Amino acid sequence: MILAQNLLPDLHKYKLDIVAEALDLPAFNHHRASDDAATVGYMLIPFWKMLHERGIHTLQAVNKEMEKLRPLGSKTNRFPKHIILIARNKVGLKNLYQMISASNLKYFKRVPTIPKSLLVEHREGIIVGSACEAGELFRAVTDHKDWDELKRIASFYDYLEIQPLCNNAFMLRNGDVQSEEELKDFNRTIVRLGEELGKPVCATGDVHFLEPEDETYRRILLASKKFPDANAPLPIYFKTTDEMLEEFSYLGEEKAYEVVVTNTRLVADQVEQFELLPAELFPPRLANSKEDLNRMVWEKAHRLYGDELPQLIVDRLNVELSSILGKYDVVYMSAQKLVQRSLENGYLVGSRGSVGSSLVAYMSGITEVNSLPPHYRCPKCKHSEFIQDGSYGCGADMPDKVCPVCGTKYVKDGFDIPFETFLGFGGGKVPDIDLNFSGEYQAKAHRHAIEMFGETQVFRAGTIGTLAEKTAYGFVKKYLEENGITAGRAEENRLTLGCVGTRRTTGQHPGGLVVVPDDLDMEDFCPVQHPADDDGSDTITTHFEYHSMEANLLKLDMLGHDDPTMVRMMQDLTGVDPHDIPLDDPDTMSIFTSSKVLGYENDEILGPTGAVAIPEFNTRFTRQMLVDTQPKDFNTLLRLSGFSHGTDVWLGNAKDLIMSGTATVLETVGCRDDIMLYLISKGLDPKMSFKIMEKVRKGKVKKAGFDDGWVEAMEEHDVPQWYIDSLAKIGYLFPKAHAVAYVMMAFRIAWYKVHEPLAFYATFFSVRAKAFDAEYCCAGKEAVKRKIREIENNKDATAVEQSLLTTLEVCYEFYLRGFHFDTISIYDSDATKFKVTEGGLLPPFTSVHGLGEAAAIDTVEKRKGKEFISIEEFAMCCNKLSKTHIEQLKALGAFAGMAETSQITLF
Repeated sequence: MILAQNLLPDLHKYKLDIVAEALDLPAFNHHRASDDAATVGYMLIPFWKMLHERGIHTLQAVNKEMEKLRPLGSKTNRFPKHIILIARNKVGLKNLYQMISASNLKYFKRVPTIPKSLLVEHREGIIVGSACEAGELFRAVTDHKDWDELKRIASFYDYLEIQPLCNNAFMLRNGDVQSEEELKDFNRTIVRLGEELGKPVCATGDVHFLEPEDETYRRILLASKKFPDANAPLPIYFKTTDEMLEEFSYLGEEKAYEVVVTNTRLVADQVEQFELLPAELFPPRLANSKEDLNRMVWEKAHRLYGDELPQLIVDRLNVELSSILGKYDVVYMSAQKLVQRSLENGYLVGSRGSVGSSLVAYMSGITEVNSLPPHYRCPKCKHSEFIQDGSYGCGADMPDKVCPVCGTKYVKDGFDIPFETFLGFGGGKVPDIDLNFSGEYQAKAHRHAIEMFGETQVFRAGTIGTLAEKTAYGFVKKYLEENGITAGRAEENRLTLGCVGTRRTTGQHPGGLVVVPDDLDMEDFCPVQHPADDDGSDTITTHFEYHSMEANLLKLDMLGHDDPTMVRMMQDLTGVDPHDIPLDDPDTMSIFTSSKVLGYENDEILGPTGAVAIPEFNTRFTRQMLVDTQPKDFNTLLRLSGFSHGTDVWLGNAKDLIMSGTATVLETVGCRDDIMLYLISKGLDPKMSFKIMEKVRKGKVKKAGFDDGWVEAMEEHDVPQWYIDSLAKIGYLFPKAHAVAYVMMAFRIAWYKVHEPLAFYATFFSVRAKAFDAEYCCAGKEAVKRKIREIENNKDATAVEQSLLTTLEVCYEFYLRGFHFDTISIYDSDATKFKVTEGGLLPPFTSVHGLGEAAAIDTVEKRKGKEFISIEEFAMCCNKLSKTHIEQLKALGAFAGMAETSQITLF
């Protein structure tokens, strides 16, 4: 084993078969004693050759050479050594990043490791320090290596480190040393090495926390990981210069000053000033992206609004394109290509965030949100009329009208969203285009992005998971309990907050991809790794949290979402194109205030609205909001979406203003854009209006108040005091473009619910109702009602039960509307999707509790072309179903009187 570990250092594991394969030995019967023994013997032949090449010709020399190569003979030396690597300049930074990437992807052995050979190869621009007690040099000193060996080891480093005695006091407790004097001698030895080799010796603190009192937080975190010495004192806080001088006073005043002050400054002064990340964006290259985007935008503009474009559109497009072309055109065109491919595959793409604020994004097909002011547009002669007097918030709410030029019915469009909310005032922000793809299509969208930019240039966006408050509180409570400490709630909260935000793990953004230009490497920006240190994963993510680089690299936010999947399935079932659904359909709009059009009214379970199962408005909180506001138009629905997604926007703010009669729904602030448009309409300077909006929507006004002069400016322009007070309460505001995109999708889904109910319910139960359980859901209206009440009345209801509650409400409405579930059929039920039948739905196999998708698909495949004469035969054929599944299918009537067994009784 020791020979293999030293002579084959690139292997990750040293199992007998792995080592044999590395040495090209013949295949053998592994774990058979005689074969294993013979193989070990055969290994000695190539090992002797390797030793001979190193000048080792006697058995006596082997052990000494093994210690030099990779001293793994003692328990303390079986783990990688610590080392300090400091990037001196940009060259060193890239070399550092390349080593970190390799340590995570190629040399991960329980922890990321860097072979010395790799460090030597990438040493340019790197300052190498000998690190703490876990470093190679300190270990060699504590192992009492001879002086020549210590000099050999120390000569590798640019500077040597010594640390306060308290850092290594654990060695006293463990019995590794007998006295503090022995710890001092270790440090004196390293100082002597530095003097002899001409290497600076630096006193460092191995700092883990800032203040002495913060050690308690570390103890709590260590205890949560079951460290036996969690409570052992270890004051590795950020010490002052005076404290460090006192720690090393045993070296003498002059030497203490040298290691604490002089040498640390010497090392620090070797580091050049440079930016960790460049200030500008480095987008990838797409051929002709600038020309293609410009052409595409003007072509669609003329296609919709005619050869002679309204000046308003010309001005808006010119302003936007001047900020985009030559700078962000690749960002737009990459999103356009991804959206177009999805549409070609039959899946709508929903936009997220504020990309819908950009008219260029609309004209290039990235978003369905038209950010122009409300207007009429003739689909035939292209004549248009813009309504800019504030009488309508969006085109969908305007009355129908025919074109005065040709008599064709007008198209109504426009949501009045300023471009500044996307790219900033003057186009100073880096665009962030977030898209919702169908969950069924997301993987293909990611593959298309990789094909577009190249396998080696696209990485998953990394995330850093931190300790949440609830988990931290649990750690604190357990620590106090285990240590017999009594603390009040205030002290518990203080300890909890001290632990919150601690890094726990790494992961990957569910839909984020980071793209590096083809003339650069990822390590020009950051290292890469496997998520959560999983060296078995094929996924490679950014080592840094992706937000830290979003101003430098193109990030594609391509999330999987249920809404596009639902729309696609309902279109397939009904043949109704979602683009043809009018956003002013009166029956659809009515369900946001009344369920009458659905065939029931004021139900005791569901309440007065018909918004159950409609995205954005499905929760009991948002349904109550509908009751409070009674929305009659699309623009009000947009406000409600903003209310529900914002922080401190509805409760204690807009709701109070509306319920007291101080303001109407449309006068209150629902989305961030409302602020800018309203203040400009009152006569405030547009730039000031933008700045107020930006500071309010991030919660900065709530924390620190308005900037000087802002309140006075608003008062001078007759902005009501209630409005100013409302702004000061807001913690976070939703972008209007996001609300428009989501509510458009929600309204389309609501249309299917009203006009194509069975297609709607089949889709909802197939796509969204993950908690659907046929035992409860298919038992009839009264049984469902009882189960709803049971869960509602259970204060200790589990998360699974709470999830089931939402599904049960939709089942209850399904029954209220006169529909029914057919009995599951072993011949006709689909694996995962509900089928529309005459007046009802046929549940799939996955509606059986605990029956997973893989088993369901396998069952559907194996039943093809078969007629079963017994339950026993079905179970043997569809053998991925457990006995429990078979019993549940029997209870649900799936076998319809089929015999239990295929055996025939003769007597």
